[in-house]
Amino acid sequence: MKLNYWFVLISGCLTLVTTPAWAQTPETPQTEETPPTQETPQTEETPPTPESATPNSSARDLDLSPEIIENSPVLRRWMRKVPNVLESIKNDPSFRTRLRLGYSQFTADDRSSGIKVGIEDIFLGKTGLTLSGEYSTSFDGDYSLYGGDLRYYILPLGGYINVAPVIGYRHIDTDKYDTSGLNVGARLLFVFSRTGGGDISLTQSWVSPGTSEEVGLTTISVGYALTENIRLSTDIQKQNARQRKDTRLAVVLEWML
Repeated sequence: MKLNYWFVLISGCLTLVTTPAWAQTPETPQTEETPPTQETPQTEETPPTPESATPNSSARDLDLSPEIIENSPVLRRWMRKVPNVLESIKNDPSFRTRLRLGYSQFTADDRSSGIKVGIEDIFLGKTGLTLSGEYSTSFDGDYSLYGGDLRYYILPLGGYINVAPVIGYRHIDTDKYDTSGLNVGARLLFVFSRTGGGDISLTQSWVSPGTSEEVGLTTISVGYALTENIRLSTDIQKQNARQRKDTRLAVVLEWML
């Protein structure tokens, strides 16, 4: 009887000692310690694919020194915002504003020579409207011409061909006749090298149209760039009046703005 009592007591103690080891429920702290979804934040840090990368981030990731970027207006512009190249080609003018100074020869009876100054195509805003002006005179004072025009280029300014109606004022004074008044006509421009590199223009207009003092002006001008900002231009102008037909030749040095 005493033996049974000790057996029961020892069995109970073993039960109390061994129960915590095997009767424990699965440890919940281990599930908390396991890196549950530590992989998930890595997906947020994963670099974007080339398709999703923005042009600006790509530009900033270029392995270029700050000096190269600072000295390149194109890179700075592209880093700020990638331009619409096609839109720029269409709308950025293919010709530039020009200051003009040259020598003129009037092929009348006495073949007087003189000077010619002017400015071509001052852009009025971001439109096809431009302002031009000229002054030409002979050294002996027998010939003079001055005036200004507004031109409105109808086609996109970045094109190689453009057309513009012309309206303005002209005063023409010669040893045979003089006239002044409204100058109306049209201008055809062909650009064979963009941004002032080279172009050919043909302008036909009439001063005081419909009157007895009407004079037709036909002008052909060919210009070609010598440097980034300097061009050499040749002008041939026919002046058709009832009293006489004159031709004016000019060699002009142009400064592109």
